[in-house]
Amino acid sequence: MNTTRSGRPALTRPDGTPLRVLVVDDDPDLAEVLTGALRYEGWEVRAAGEGASAVSTARELLPDAVVLDVMLPDTNGFAVLRRLHAVKPDVCVLFLTARDAVEDRIAGITAGGDDYVTKPFSLEEVVARLRGLLRRAGMARQLEEGPRLIVGDLVMDEEAREVTRAGELIELSPTEFELLRFLMRNPRRVLSKTQILDRVWSYDFGGRAHVVELYISYLRKKVDAGRESMIHTVRGAGYVLKPVSR
Repeated sequence: MNTTRSGRPALTRPDGTPLRVLVVDDDPDLAEVLTGALRYEGWEVRAAGEGASAVSTARELLPDAVVLDVMLPDTNGFAVLRRLHAVKPDVCVLFLTARDAVEDRIAGITAGGDDYVTKPFSLEEVVARLRGLLRRAGMARQLEEGPRLIVGDLVMDEEAREVTRAGELIELSPTEFELLRFLMRNPRRVLSKTQILDRVWSYDFGGRAHVVELYISYLRKKVDAGRESMIHTVRGAGYVLKPVSR
């Protein structure tokens, strides 16, 4: 199993890229310690010391999670959260505060926060809370040894013969599975009908290359239905599978 330097099972975004976290605290020393602890998890981390810079940084980073101090020099964390949700509605938020009054906890949850840690706190607790939030929100997966193919939010477990997109299970026939596996093993590469026939059907169909078009249409109805397209036709050349740009 893949682990972080701390020995915990490694977490990444569903597409295998590092999780993105924004730390917002006006105490530079605390922000530095938090940032270092989260980078130790293998995550991409940015920091901001006030509300305005937090929002501008969030627009650049598009964080999966935010560690957000309630008390900031120019505003409060609740107001910042409302602006962050306008940038990225599904962002996970862990509030930090020196106060532990019940009304503050209620205000944080009502504002859309996901969890709440009272200062002083341990770094282990903050990391554990964030890991839990991200996994429950479906924004992180645990890296494990095993035959998995990942292209964007499309994940194929070759051993279990399961395919999900954005966490939603996609039912495929055996031939559809083999066709998608070939595309996922060659992301961003244009594959000709001849190459696909040779790899998926393993023998020459002669003039029956239209079978590829048929099965590509089947896949599109299942993989791309109601979502931004990942399977593209390159006229005169073939087909290509590309992750959706963020």
